[in-house]
Amino acid sequence: MAVAAPGTQTPQTAATVTGDFSGFLKPEMSAPIFELARKSSIVMQLARRIPLGINGQEIPYTTQKATAGWVSEGGQKPTTESALALKTIKPHKVAAISVVSAEVVRANPGSYLEILRADIAEAFAVAFDNAALHGVNSPFGANNNIDHTTKAVALGTATAATGSVYGDVVAGLDALVKDGKKLTGFAFDRQVEPLFLGSLDTAGRPLFIDAPPAADTTQVVTGGRLIGRQSYLGDNIKFTPGGGKAVLGYGGDFAGQCVWGAVGGISYKVSTEAAVTVGGTLTSLFEHNLVAILAEAEYGWLVNDPESFVKYTAK
Repeated sequence: MAVAAPGTQTPQTAATVTGDFSGFLKPEMSAPIFELARKSSIVMQLARRIPLGINGQEIPYTTQKATAGWVSEGGQKPTTESALALKTIKPHKVAAISVVSAEVVRANPGSYLEILRADIAEAFAVAFDNAALHGVNSPFGANNNIDHTTKAVALGTATAATGSVYGDVVAGLDALVKDGKKLTGFAFDRQVEPLFLGSLDTAGRPLFIDAPPAADTTQVVTGGRLIGRQSYLGDNIKFTPGGGKAVLGYGGDFAGQCVWGAVGGISYKVSTEAAVTVGGTLTSLFEHNLVAILAEAEYGWLVNDPESFVKYTAK
C-alpha cells in the first residue's frame, strides 16, 4: 500500500456511498429501536400504549358515571345517566441527525448502525419524556404535560416523627386521595436514588425496593417498588422551572390518565453530499468527508387530567 508523504492527506481508496448501508437500514429494524426507546423512557413504561394512526385517535373518557339503586319486588327501576366525551391524540414527528466520519462508517457500517440505534432510541426517549413530563419543546399542547399539576410536595420536609422521606412520599399520596385521585406509579430522577435507598418506612422496611437486575442490558432505567407502586428511576427527570424549585419526580395515575402511541416505523435518510448544521455552523458533508443519517418517527401523547399527579420537589 502506498504511503502518503509527510504533511499530506492519505488518499481515500473507496468512497462512502449510501449503498454501504444496504442490509443495515431495513424497515423491520425500526421495531427494535422503538422497543429500545420504550425501555429508555420512564413515561412510556408507566403509561398505557394505544394503537395510533397517522390521523390520530379519539379517546373516550367518562364525564358522568351511572348509578344503581335497590328496588322492591315489582317496584320501579331507577333511571340513570352516564356521559362520555372525547379527547384527541395526534402524532407529531421527532427527528435526529447523526453525523460521523466516512472512514468510521466504511470500516464497519453494521457496527456503527448498532451504536446509532442505541443513540437514536435514547434521543427519542429523552425528547418524549421532556415533552410529556415537563412540556419542554412539546408539540402536544401547552397543558398536555404532567408538570401542569398544581399539587407539589417537597422532599426532605417531613420530620422523623412523621416518617421523614417516607412521610414526604405519603404526603403526595394524601394530596391525590383527598382530591379523589389514584396513585399507580412513580417517576423519579436518579439523583434521589441514594436518598431512597438510605430511607425506611415506619415499619423499618426499605423505602425503595429495586427489582432484580434485568438480563436485558438495554434497560437504562431502574425499576422497583415505592410504597407498593411501580416506580422507575432514570436520567433527565429532574426539571427546574424558571424561578421555581427543582422537580425531582412525579407520582400519580399514569396507568389511568395517560396514553401514548407510535405511528409506523422509523424512517431513515442517508446523505454524503448534503449540508447540515454541526456545532452551529452549516457544514458540507462532501467537503468534510462526513456521513449524515436522519432518523424520524411519530409519537402521540395525551394526559387526560394533570391534577391526577403530584410533583416532588427539592426543599
